[in-house]
Amino acid sequence: MKVIMINDCAFVGETLLKYMPESFTKVHVKRGRGLLEKSIGLALKIPLYRGDVYHVHYLLQDAFIAWLFGKKPLVCHAHGSDLRSTLHHPVWGRVVRADLTMCDYVIVSTPDILQIAKKFREDAQYVPNPVDLSIFYPKPIRREDEKKRVLIASDSNWDVKGTDIAIKALSRVKDLVDVYIISHGRDFDKTLALARNLGLRVRVLPKVPHEMMNQYYWSADVVIDRFKLGSLGLVSLEGIACGRPVITYVSSQYSEYHEFPIKDIQTEEEIAEAIIKADEKLWEAEYTYLINNHHPHKIVEEILKIYSRTQSL
Repeated sequence: MKVIMINDCAFVGETLLKYMPESFTKVHVKRGRGLLEKSIGLALKIPLYRGDVYHVHYLLQDAFIAWLFGKKPLVCHAHGSDLRSTLHHPVWGRVVRADLTMCDYVIVSTPDILQIAKKFREDAQYVPNPVDLSIFYPKPIRREDEKKRVLIASDSNWDVKGTDIAIKALSRVKDLVDVYIISHGRDFDKTLALARNLGLRVRVLPKVPHEMMNQYYWSADVVIDRFKLGSLGLVSLEGIACGRPVITYVSSQYSEYHEFPIKDIQTEEEIAEAIIKADEKLWEAEYTYLINNHHPHKIVEEILKIYSRTQSL
């Protein structure tokens, strides 16, 4: 089988290709974030490739252009903001809705967007994100410091990630933690300003390539992610894979997360308490969930079943 992977989101496509059978022919059609690359560039690239299945990440112009050029079977993979926000945009929302209805199969990466997709496609399917276990794997925690080293690993975004909630929670236990944050996100400056106002010292780390993020996880005692959406982000999965307990908001309303050991931690008080209590026992339970639900071999197996189903469409 020849798989044409178009675009990517959170390195999911890259990881899927990496773990697919060696007998497969695999092509990754990447593009930059510039306007011309996302439109004319794609329109020039996509017609050059022929495959047995076309797997497009993010429901916007990438999928629409592939459909215009008659690329079938077309698997559209939604990753979050395309269905949570772009769908409601007065212009781009039309493209997202077209993608949902014209593609051959719809995959969503988190359960919180599944019901949105099902309004347009009853056959939409949730497939958990895979974690590249060749890059992200456990290492022992160094027990040198009295304070817990806490890494805010997701990008600073108050509306989506709730970074402001994390900062307020950490300020409640500021004498017990050393806080590190990666210089990334639209609200990064606001986040630092909030920390200063609350008397919380935050050490800034430079943004690094994805394959080097493991070093940041391994240097932490606890990783914290997002507190608004109720679904597990890739930051949480990678932190757990690296052997660190992760504190994030996982909603109990999603049955897909029934095995995840901590749920509904959302307030400042709950987050602060969970950070201080986070230990190896919590990580072991989280890691069991990860291996059972996000192992790349298991996810690839599910993706290949979808590819197989599309061949008969």
